[in-house]
Formats: sequence, structure tokens, C-alpha cells
Amino acid sequence: MSATNIMNGWIGTVLRVNLTTGAISKEPLNAEWARDYVGGRGLGVKYLYEEMDPSVDPFSPDNKMIFATGPLTGTNASCGARYMVVTKGALTNAITTSNSGGFWGPEMKFAGYDMIILEGKAEKPSYLWIYDDRVELRDATHLWGKTVWQTEEKLRVELGVPDSIIASIGPAGENLVRFACIMNDLHRAAGRSGVGAVMGSKNLKAIALRGTGGVSLADPQAYMEGQWAMKEKLRQSPVTAEGLPMYGTEVLVNVINEHGALPTRNHQETVFAEAENISGETLTETRLVANKACFACTIACGRVSTLPGEASSKYSVTTNPQNWKIAGEGPEYEAAWAMGSECGIGDLDALIKANWLCNDLGMDSISFGASVAAAMELFEKGVITQSETEIPIEFGSAEALIVMAEKTAYRQGFGDAIAEGSKRMTETLGRPEFFMGVRGQEFAAYEARAIQGMGLGYATSNRGACHLKAYTVAAEILGLPRQMDPRATEEKAEITKVFQDATSTVDATGLCQFLTFGVGLEEMLPQLSAATGVPYTLEGLMQIGERIWNLERLWNERAGFTGKDDTLPKRILEEPIPSGPAKGEVNRLGEMLPEYYELRGWDKDGIISEAKKKELGLE
Repeated sequence: MSATNIMNGWIGTVLRVNLTTGAISKEPLNAEWARDYVGGRGLGVKYLYEEMDPSVDPFSPDNKMIFATGPLTGTNASCGARYMVVTKGALTNAITTSNSGGFWGPEMKFAGYDMIILEGKAEKPSYLWIYDDRVELRDATHLWGKTVWQTEEKLRVELGVPDSIIASIGPAGENLVRFACIMNDLHRAAGRSGVGAVMGSKNLKAIALRGTGGVSLADPQAYMEGQWAMKEKLRQSPVTAEGLPMYGTEVLVNVINEHGALPTRNHQETVFAEAENISGETLTETRLVANKACFACTIACGRVSTLPGEASSKYSVTTNPQNWKIAGEGPEYEAAWAMGSECGIGDLDALIKANWLCNDLGMDSISFGASVAAAMELFEKGVITQSETEIPIEFGSAEALIVMAEKTAYRQGFGDAIAEGSKRMTETLGRPEFFMGVRGQEFAAYEARAIQGMGLGYATSNRGACHLKAYTVAAEILGLPRQMDPRATEEKAEITKVFQDATSTVDATGLCQFLTFGVGLEEMLPQLSAATGVPYTLEGLMQIGERIWNLERLWNERAGFTGKDDTLPKRILEEPIPSGPAKGEVNRLGEMLPEYYELRGWDKDGIISEAKKKELGLE
């Protein structure tokens, strides 16, 4: 292995593992790319763009996986815990940048690496063990078939390092469930677009880490001054200091429902009568054990929940040995929505158990719940019957949800159809209009007919429908940084672009997006510059975000996507909301998209202009 190239903020080292040959090497981080793309999502996208043909099949050994941290990952910056998984998504065939927190990303930095690049496919089930400079590819045959929680427990005993940090896939990833995720710290997920399935296709069960190093800072004094200033603003924010710590992300259930924007029964409705039953308030009052924080987090939005007494055996499962567990984490807002109102289920205990199953089996709870909801509408409309599904998959059926969680992860019975994601499932069954998503990825928990900017964000998201890449809900519902009318289309193109660019930069730093409820890039800037020694400016950071966004777009163009994919389902564009506060609304994407293209410097067909490429250094 080559010598480490030490930098400030960045470690300066990339670990490259060829799973086919077993070759392991270290190389210096490209310093120029690091400056221009910062790290995390940005740097991962740059490496993937330069090294891989976007037209390959997601399950091909030629598809690379990049685990990337940011320069603030592993520092004591508030919420400096994030890492990204960058690859071609198994669910979408588009570029995906899947984000996770917990302690795994910082531990990767402490072990001495900014990025891990995985190439090829292992001949047999394997796992990667990294202890500082010691890097080994080991046999994982004995772990194949184990759940996430079993895998972590067994690996720590086998390694003899009880404080090792592990990222792994469950049976869903092994069985190539299209929306399988990568789990770390038992309950944290690189959740969307099927990154776990890509990892499974490479026969890689886990990456276990232990690091004893640290992150050096260019100007520690300036860094700490920026740190305390940002923490003070976070303490003043009602979201980061009160709402999220007290109720977690589930605090949004009642808020979004009151605006008539909580998708219900596969987006057939937008108000859920039982929303209170699955809300953050109810979870806190009846099932919450404690808050939980990621590394260096000052918010602690994580929920440790319990199913006491009879609730623990309320919904039995047959194949999962963790059925006896009475405590775990979640559900978060997105999971509670997808498996709750979207499926017409108002039983919090069912959602808690289903969420634990998704975590243990290694599935994205959003795409899973939304795909079950699509199956429920297929059942409701008579497209499928009990002869195919074995049990009634009806809206409101908690039993169907729990049973299908297991069947999907193991691709048993009708679970095999759900495992393909709702786009492939509905197309195969001849009713593609029941798919509610973009680029093959299911929507998140916000109705695009009631929140216009969210519709534009979904339609143009590079990794498929995603709320995290442009959270216009902040402005349209929460009034951050200013209140905007969610039903209006004016200025939505501008705010969507700004949010997309800013979010891209935050994802590159290694910080958590939840910080943006209380602070902006201007508060993050002093710490980033002090950590790296690079004299970044606010304007420069926004341009970096724009560069990342456009490079992802170019990657997708090479993968075969065009402006025609910047659209929404017919239901969202043409079928008015039937009832509630947003009754009569459709998403008016056609009013926003041309302005968005113009602001982006793209032509009328969504193609990036040569002038924009030159401006961003993407010629």
C-alpha cells in the first residue's frame, strides 16, 4: 500500500478494494477534486463520473460503489456524522447518493480514509475488515442469510473488537431486493435507491471498521469559534432545539396532515383520519424510551421505541428470529407515513414492528411501504386477488404489512413482485399508473398536488423522487427561511434550484441536512474553511453545489435519461385532490419546469448548455 497523503479536514487517502481479485491498495485523494467538490456526495459523484460507464447494469461487477465522507465528518462539528454511498441505483438505474449517519462515517475517517471504492464482485460471500492500516477481505459464508442485528453481533465476537463499527446488508440485500439498504449501527440506513442490493450483487456482506486516528484542522481556533456560533443558532431554532429533540421527525405527521398534504392510500387521498394515532406526539407519550443521537449530534432526533407487554406479540412473524425483541428504533416520519397513511394503517404498534423488520432485514422502509400501498390498490381494483397474494392485501391491514415485510425480503410468494419496486411491479401487472414516483423511485411523505415546489423537486431529482435533495417543505409549510404559499407556483423554480444546490453542498461537507432548519451555509462556512484551510466563500459553496447537481445530471444523461423523465404520475398532474384543505389541486409542473430549466442554464429539453458546463468546469 502506498503512503498516506495527510491533509487538513480531509485525511488525504482513498482505499480501493477490487473484490474480484482481492487486490487492496491505498492512493492519495485527488486534492484538486477535493477542493472543487469538497467531499461526501460531491467527491463520490466526481470519482464515479470519471471512473465508470453509466450504462452498465446496476448488478454488473462493473458498477462501482463509493463510500465517501466529508471534511467535517468525524470532527466535533454539530451533526458531523454523515457518509454517502454513491453508485448506480438498483431501483432506478440512475446515479444515487444515499446518506447515512450514526458512527460509521466518523470511524472510517479515524481509520484513515476519506473514501472506500469497491470494484468487481467477490467469488463468495465476503466482508471487509479495516483496523487502521490493516485491511483484509474475509470469508462471510457463515454470515450469509443472517439479519443485520445478527451480523453485527456475530462480527464483533469474531473480530474480538467490541467497539468496532459495522455497516452491513440483510437478507433483502442478499436477495437483490431493488430497494434494499445498507444498515450501520443497527438502525442507521443508507436507505434509498437500492444501494444494499448493489452491495449484495457484489457478494459483500459487511464492512467492519475500527480507527484510532483523528481529523486534523488547519486552524483549530477559527474552527471552534465557528462551531460555537453555529451551536448558538441551533439552540435558538424552535425546530432543532425543540421540535426534533422532543418528537423526532414524526412531529411532521400532524403538521402535514393539517395542510392536506399527507399522501394516503397510494395517493388516492391526502388527509388521513387516523394521523394522530401514528404521530410523533403519540409515539412520545406511549412508546418512546429515549432519544438517540448520531456522532457529535446536538439535536438527537432518533427515537428508541418499545413494544411493552402484549404489544410485543401483537403481530407475530414466522421467519425472523428477532420477533421477541421489545425495543428498537423508529419509526421516523417517512417510515410512519409509507407504512402508515399510505397503506391506510393507523396502528402505531404495527408500524413500529414493521420498521424494526425493515431495519433488521435491510430494506428501505419508504419504498417498501409505498410498494405495499401500490399492491393494496392493485388488490382493491381487482388486478390481483388472494390467489396471487395468499392473504388479503387490503388498505388498513396491519397483518398484510407485517407478512409482506418478510416475504419481500426473502422474495417469497407475492413478496417477489413487491421486491422489484412499485414501478416494475405495476408495469408487469399492466397498471403502471398506480406507480407513484419518479425515475423508478417512490415518492416520500409529501403530496405534490398540495405542495407545488415539492412536485418540481421530485420531478427533477437526479436520484429519483426524493424529499432530501430539495426540501421546499421548509419554506412552503414551515416558513423557513421565509413563508411561501404551498399552492402557488410562483418562485418555486427559484427556491427549488437554491435548495438543490445548497443541499448538494451540505451533503459534501459531511454534515446533516437537519442543521439547515436552524443554520445555513453561511454558518457552516467558517468551520469548513478553518478545517480544510481552503478559503471558501458563500458564493463559491453555492457554485460547488450547482457543479455537483449538474455533474449528476450529466451522469444520468450518459445512463440514458432525458428531460422527458422530469415528470410526475398522471394522478398527480391530472387528478384533483378529492377532499381536505387542498381539495381540487393538481400539480402544475408545466408552469414551473420551463422556468427551472432557464434558471439552470439548460435548454428547453433539459439539456445542459455548453456555456453552463464551461462556467462550472464541466466541459
